[in-house]
This record gives sequence, C-alpha cells and structure tokens, in this order.
Amino acid sequence: MKASKSYQKDLIKSLKDPREAMEYINVALEEDMPEVFLMALRNVAEAYGFTKLARKTHLNRENLYRMLSEEGNPEFNSLYNLLDSLGLRLHVELKEKIA
Repeated sequence: MKASKSYQKDLIKSLKDPREAMEYINVALEEDMPEVFLMALRNVAEAYGFTKLARKTHLNRENLYRMLSEEGNPEFNSLYNLLDSLGLRLHVELKEKIA
C-alpha cells in the first residue's frame, strides 16, 4: 500500500505558485487572528525557501524563523520587507460601507 503525502508537503508545494500564496495569505488575514496570519506567512516563506528569503530581505535566517514563530511579532518594516521579497504587498479596504 502506498504511503500518502502529508498535507503540509502538499500545501508547501502549492504555495510555490505566487497566486496560490497570495490567496492563502488573504484568507488567513480574513480570520482576524494574527497567529493565523503568521502561520500562513511561515508556510509561504517555507515554500519560497528561508535561505533564499533571508538573502533577499537582508535578514538572517534565524531572525526570519523567530519573526514568523508562533510567538513572533514582526515589526512593520520587517513585515513589509518580507512581503515585498515574496512579490506581495499589503492592501487596505473598508470592512463595510460608511454611512
């Protein structure tokens, strides 16, 4: 009987596609839970490659791991730099119409 791949492996493979990564992060943002957003960013960073990302962001790999850990609390500049390096950007929109 064939062993099945883990969900995490399949997820990381799919997140190598920039559009998939974008949608995944957007869905995580909709949860209004910072830890879900950080987990999504961590998964996208893993798909991209932490070493490659560290070089591109000019942050060391350990700082990236720490920043994206469950206890992580990235500064805005680091978050902006990380998203930029992944080819992504933040977008702000209204939750509901203002009367």
